[in-house]
Amino acid sequence: MPYQSIRDLDLNGKRVFIRVDFNVPLDNVDGVMKITSDKRIRASLPTIQYALDHGAGVILASHLGRPKGKPNAEMSLKPVAQRLEELLGRPVTIVPDYIGAADAMKPAPGEVVLLENLRFHSGEEKNDIEFAKKLAALCDIYVNDAFGSAHRAHASTEGMIQFVPHTAAGLLMEQELKYLGMATRNPARPCVAILGGAKVSDKIEVIENLGKIVDRLLIGGAMAYTFLKAQGHSTGRSLVEDDKVELAKKLLADLGDRLMLPLDHVVVSQIAAGAANETVEKIPADKIAVDIGPKTIDAFAKAIAGAKTIIWNGPMGIFEKPPFDKGTVALAKAVADSGAISVVGGGDSEKAIKAAGVAGKITHVSTGGGASLEFLAGMELPGVAALER
Repeated sequence: MPYQSIRDLDLNGKRVFIRVDFNVPLDNVDGVMKITSDKRIRASLPTIQYALDHGAGVILASHLGRPKGKPNAEMSLKPVAQRLEELLGRPVTIVPDYIGAADAMKPAPGEVVLLENLRFHSGEEKNDIEFAKKLAALCDIYVNDAFGSAHRAHASTEGMIQFVPHTAAGLLMEQELKYLGMATRNPARPCVAILGGAKVSDKIEVIENLGKIVDRLLIGGAMAYTFLKAQGHSTGRSLVEDDKVELAKKLLADLGDRLMLPLDHVVVSQIAAGAANETVEKIPADKIAVDIGPKTIDAFAKAIAGAKTIIWNGPMGIFEKPPFDKGTVALAKAVADSGAISVVGGGDSEKAIKAAGVAGKITHVSTGGGASLEFLAGMELPGVAALER
């Protein structure tokens, strides 16, 4: 690895600053902000516990929401501190005023403090050098465990690293880079990628980069209809990006028979859960395609069954409106049954895995939506590049 792991450092008696991703969903219940999913907090526990077990005083830092550089009570990390206390079984002290407090910020070994929302300070998103220096002054060791923020060049993910003598990746970050790197840099072959979602424009770079890597690229979801229109097929009232049809033609030419598109479609007259639907090979002018059909499921499943590495990002249809989740769930089962190394990113793909009851058979589910997309697109992630430097 071109960066150090937290396991490579002596943490005993040190102040260890861990950049975590506690950007959790909150809901206002009777005037009190409540966490609706603690998944991201749980994902950080192995790294936090490792630091505590090895004698560190732990300083945790994260953003939450978009407070635009000033305090906002609805985006406070106080609910996170309370939940983290329950999960760790030890006190977690939230620190609202930490800028310029380096002398006072000395958690003893085994103690945990959580800095209040980093984005309450405008210097965080601006990657302000003075703000970065003040964050760096709080610690002896910097650990980045926030893969979901690694594509942001902010003070806590990139700027402060140059001012801390010892830096490393946390256990979650290490795992993300291991599996995403394995899937894209030296994959076991055949390597199959499955891409879905609404827009080609959201995943142009991903398609172009994966096109250089994979043996098969399966495209479903609404983005498939821009490609089908580029081939001259009828798309009815399905979502098509007309300004990307020429690009789709070029990608089709570049990828040739490595690219697989839907052969049949579930169509409706209007989009609504449980709407009357039919399966067609040619989409009527007045219909909207909302899922892949059984012939496509079968063709895609056969390609998946022969794979040794699978990369999946995005649903095959309007997954959130059953029964138009059938294609996505069927592919989730096919991926699980393949026995391949499987790397999955994107919230809808993860939901499909859980809905199919196969979460335990997936090699790695990424915690970073935007970051995993940029990684798959071959882009440099500032937070990772800074650790490597």
